[in-house]
Amino acid sequence: MAIGLYKPTPSEKAATNNVQRVLAETPDPLDGAANSPSDSEVEQGEPEISPYDRFPAHRRTMMVVVISWCGLLSPISSTTVLSAIPNVAATFNTTGSMVSLSNALYLVFMALSPCFWGPICQVFGRKTSCLATGSMFFLCSVATALAPNIAAFMVFRMLTAFCGTAFLVIGPAVIGDLFHPTVRGTALGWFYTGALIGPTIGPLLGGIIVTYTSWRIIFWMQTGLAATAMAGVVLFLSETLIETKDNKKVVMAQLTTRMEKAKYLARVTSPLRPLGLLLTSPKLIIVAFGSGSIVWNQYGLLTPIRYVLNPRFNLQSPAESGLFYLAPGVGYVVGTLGGGRWADYVVKRWIIKRAGERIPEDRLRSCVPFLGVILPVSILIYGWSVEKAVGGIPLPVVFMFVQGVAQSFCFPSLNTYCLDVIQARSAEAVAGNFLVRYLFGAVASAVVLPAVENLLGGEVGRRLDGKDGQ
Repeated sequence: MAIGLYKPTPSEKAATNNVQRVLAETPDPLDGAANSPSDSEVEQGEPEISPYDRFPAHRRTMMVVVISWCGLLSPISSTTVLSAIPNVAATFNTTGSMVSLSNALYLVFMALSPCFWGPICQVFGRKTSCLATGSMFFLCSVATALAPNIAAFMVFRMLTAFCGTAFLVIGPAVIGDLFHPTVRGTALGWFYTGALIGPTIGPLLGGIIVTYTSWRIIFWMQTGLAATAMAGVVLFLSETLIETKDNKKVVMAQLTTRMEKAKYLARVTSPLRPLGLLLTSPKLIIVAFGSGSIVWNQYGLLTPIRYVLNPRFNLQSPAESGLFYLAPGVGYVVGTLGGGRWADYVVKRWIIKRAGERIPEDRLRSCVPFLGVILPVSILIYGWSVEKAVGGIPLPVVFMFVQGVAQSFCFPSLNTYCLDVIQARSAEAVAGNFLVRYLFGAVASAVVLPAVENLLGGEVGRRLDGKDGQ
């Protein structure tokens, strides 16, 4: 995991300098669409002096490790409860569908969260935002573990999502601050190791926990993960926000009165900024819908595993069905190891073809075969094998693995594109992408279990009501 090798070669620096010179002479229509003329505080392009050598390689490596751990928190929390839905339903004397609804609301707040935290981390900095949101995630996890009823459980779950998802927008912003565009995809690939593996190992851990102890231990474990993340932020994460004369933090410091600062702060931290940026950029909209389709597949695959595969293969415990989550999880690991590097390789190859010119859209070429062919085909084969009981356990497991690989080859390209295309507002560009992405995930999580219940009924319906004896 030699992230320190990300330092660009002299030839890459020369190529990028040539691109920056050409871009400086040619107005970018995307910037014109995304920024209003009165938005004087918006930074225009990357600073003239490269900021990517501010930290030595080992420091950058450690910061990627820390922010990747932070990025694990919200995604793992979104699925650890899946294996425990019947147990939570029994504790609160409600239905499995109601507990599943709480998970859908969790994803809704995952979608809304980046729109708040994206602009905030552009003003107050990356480290300050990490400390604030991590502390709140820690407290909300404790409250969820102690929830006395389903209403409190749902409220604290939503607050946990709102706090924890901030790391998913701050993390790419940190990596955008630290790494040159030609190697940024590799670094983001490592970051999304946590974000992608979390949803798959979560149900396995949850299944083991509820098999041997109370479901509340799941959230005490989550509390411990948050405490570890905060220790890492305090000890190893430096402030990475690039400060230029037009930087929002610098501009606000130059204002003299409290009223001026308050008005400026309200404007630049508005949660509508990421949405406005998204809606004024057709490119970002297309990429956001591509990301949303992948997350729909992810949660549509992971959410019903216990209710579909347990009766199909006569499995008896949450821990047994939890093992199925390892297949896409291993796929995410394999894809992460290669996805970011593949994206960077494609970008560098096209830079050479254009004699030194780098275009952000080149990065999207790397995910076309995975998003357009491999992922849809593997989804269809998985569904067919489960519905028709073909191939026993191995066939669906293999194509769950393939889906994991394909998804993790797509995400580094899609997310790095958001950083590259509007560098000055990278956190807001990523926030708009996550808004669409997790709204797709919320809908998938909300509809998949009722759909399974309506289509299959019988034993699945009893499991959804929390009456499977677990």
